[in-house]
Amino acid sequence: MALNRLDLNLLHVFDTIYREGSLTRAARALHLTQPAVSHSLARLRDHFDDPLFTRQGNQMVPTPLARRFLESMRPGLNQVQSAVNQFHAFDPASQRKTYTLGLRDVLESTFLPQLMGKLAPYPDMEIVSQRIPRRDMETQLAAGKLDFAIDVLLPVSNQTSHELLRQDRLVVLARKGHPAIKDGLDMPAYLKAKHVLVSSRTEGPGIEDFELSRHGVQRSIRLRCQHYYAACRVVENSDLLLTMPETYARIIAERSEIEVMSPPAQMPSIDVHLYWHRAYEREPALVWFRDLLRGLPQHQ
Repeated sequence: MALNRLDLNLLHVFDTIYREGSLTRAARALHLTQPAVSHSLARLRDHFDDPLFTRQGNQMVPTPLARRFLESMRPGLNQVQSAVNQFHAFDPASQRKTYTLGLRDVLESTFLPQLMGKLAPYPDMEIVSQRIPRRDMETQLAAGKLDFAIDVLLPVSNQTSHELLRQDRLVVLARKGHPAIKDGLDMPAYLKAKHVLVSSRTEGPGIEDFELSRHGVQRSIRLRCQHYYAACRVVENSDLLLTMPETYARIIAERSEIEVMSPPAQMPSIDVHLYWHRAYEREPALVWFRDLLRGLPQHQ
């Protein structure tokens, strides 16, 4: 397995197959034909005497040896890539690029329309938005399977960079004509009503409940569900109240018989952060895209 017997271009092919999980997508990312990528993979398999990737459905899944090799190889490959990138600027008007983002459903609704509007002058730019478990975010960023993730503030290692992208305040939603909002929504009316809580967890309070507890009060949860859109549909057709981030609430309220109101007490804001792996932070194409994300407007 001497290095002088291995074409270093194959390492880039290996890394791309690993990142894309598909020969077809790897070929597209490398601007090669699929037979050319398959031929490179065959050479790698012969060199390592290991299949490296096995097909499971539509995915090419790395073998244990491939995973170990990537962990050892990636730091050096990143250093080489960073050195090369210093001499090559990124031109979004003439270069094709696919960016993969980790976004949850609410953030898809608020970020993607703005992002695609900003990308209108660059028709060769492609966006892939994925929902991934938060526990896998850093691993996906480190492996290059995600370019960026956008989420609330999360505990991360020093290998993952992040910065505050925007803040979103909490508001209360009720159906138009709701008796509790006839004279304005005060704390007694808020507490008298029953509520919807949106959470991926099956139990436990929402962030608004922690703030209410500081005031020595507790609300009554009638429905707990997973998605704000479903919760809004319920609110529109019932006397339940919903507390949720304002940006997404305004989008839904435009097409619904729903009132958006300030909460009866000061609520914490939702801090939305942009995450990326330090190994790639100087890559020109990612620097350009990171600046684009930073420039998105705070509100619709």
